[in-house]
Amino acid sequence: MGVDLHEFTEAACAELGVPRADVDVTMVLDLAREVAHHAVRPGAPVGAYLLGLAVGRGGDPQELAARLTGLAHRLAAADQD
Repeated sequence: MGVDLHEFTEAACAELGVPRADVDVTMVLDLAREVAHHAVRPGAPVGAYLLGLAVGRGGDPQELAARLTGLAHRLAAADQD
């Protein structure tokens, strides 16, 4: 049956030495959904990775996720013009 998302997140955090409290799974899933739906499906994991890089460089996760979500919406709107 495999592991569930909670188990994976816990194990991945332990593997990478990232405190579980630092991981907002809902925010990442929301970002991935918005990018996949409004911009391009393969952009979802790339966007999540880029979010992680930017956060690792000191950016605010919520603000950066909102910016990427906004970008996905702007790209979708521009594509419809």
